[in-house]
Amino acid sequence: MVRTLAVFLGIFGIVCRGIAICHIILGPAAIPGSVPVNSIMDSEDRFYATLFFGFGAAMMWCALDISRRSAPMLVLMAVFFAGGVARLISIAQVGLPSPFFQLMTGLELLIPPVCWLWRRVALQRPLAGLGQAG
Repeated sequence: MVRTLAVFLGIFGIVCRGIAICHIILGPAAIPGSVPVNSIMDSEDRFYATLFFGFGAAMMWCALDISRRSAPMLVLMAVFFAGGVARLISIAQVGLPSPFFQLMTGLELLIPPVCWLWRRVALQRPLAGLGQAG
């Protein structure tokens, strides 16, 4: 189970880095259904893409030794989950995005808890911060 989780996290990190590279190279044109934006929004998209590239690299690093790097993996998953929550805030304030981004929101809210539980079972350790030894 640890190996399968490691493979999943490695692939997840590669996908994140690939998405980031597309945004760095293409800018907002990499976004399905995007519209032309001004230079400020283009700059922001490319800047945040570099952070997502780092996120993917960090996830790949965690995948190399989950037993020792599960705490950083949990933090990264919390950040990814927070991205899904940010999309919910956008939905509340602006309305529903395209079905593609509704799917992305669902994945951002689903993948972290699945990985948290997967990690718990794979390492046979309780989740940290829930009043149990970790």
